[in-house]
Amino acid sequence: MRHVIALDVGGTGMKAALAGPGGEVLHRARRATGRAQGPDAVVAGILDFAAELRAYGAERFGTPACAAGVAVPGIVDEARGVALYAANLGWRDVPLRDLLAQRLGAPVALGHDVRTGGLAEGRLGAGRGTDRFLFVALGTGIAGAIGVDGRVEAGAHGFAGEIGHIVVRPGGAPCPCGQHGCLERFASAAAVSEAWAAASGDPHADAAHCAKAVDSGDPKAAAVWQQAVDALADGLVTALTLLDPRTVIIGGGLAEAGETLFTPLREAIRGRITFQKQPSIVPAALGDTAGCLGAGLLAWDLLDHTDRTEVTP
Repeated sequence: MRHVIALDVGGTGMKAALAGPGGEVLHRARRATGRAQGPDAVVAGILDFAAELRAYGAERFGTPACAAGVAVPGIVDEARGVALYAANLGWRDVPLRDLLAQRLGAPVALGHDVRTGGLAEGRLGAGRGTDRFLFVALGTGIAGAIGVDGRVEAGAHGFAGEIGHIVVRPGGAPCPCGQHGCLERFASAAAVSEAWAAASGDPHADAAHCAKAVDSGDPKAAAVWQQAVDALADGLVTALTLLDPRTVIIGGGLAEAGETLFTPLREAIRGRITFQKQPSIVPAALGDTAGCLGAGLLAWDLLDHTDRTEVTP
């Protein structure tokens, strides 16, 4: 059976699958990233893991994977297939696509983890059937993906969709990116955790605790939560003005609060827009499988493009 290798590389773990032509998952596997051993060990682990998946697929289905798709964090040059930088993995300028293609003897597509997850959400998840969507991941930071007609826009330099670095509070808290007042400094899960820990006096309190306190009617929690919602609404309205998406898909840890987040967020956006159209604002559907599923889509897209190129006169 024709299949591809799909690999999602995270800061602590790797999720992998063998995926069929329709996106169906034929096999799943997980492995630690091994970042404590250094960047060279991480790369070696990725190559070994992919080779094991190739061998498994060849034995089970009678033929090796015809391509592979890999999603990685950090800054990615997708056109060249180079992982330029990832702080949590310690690597710089890793030609991962070529290394994997040489090891596997098959074509490889390399993608940014959030954009790859957004691709999966757009085609297979909450944005299925939507021509234009914006995927926003609210985790330790905030990142996004711009979806247009079934593909995700990387931008001229690979930075498209970085909504977390829209400045929503000029002169506000410094951001590691070098700016002040970036959205992710106020509306990420990490930012809410920090604000709630300070407001509650509990250094171990996090965003999930804050959401529960909001649901129980705690006024301090409500104030912290509303500040985050307001900042997120300001950032999203800027994105709506520029992109005019039909659907906004929100995932990541903060989205697990459900309607505690979505109800006030929809209201806040509705109160801010003027000429813009209110998009559907929905939770992501694929959870932590999105990156892996998206990597599989990258691989099939690569094969489709190769097939079309080969038949073009």
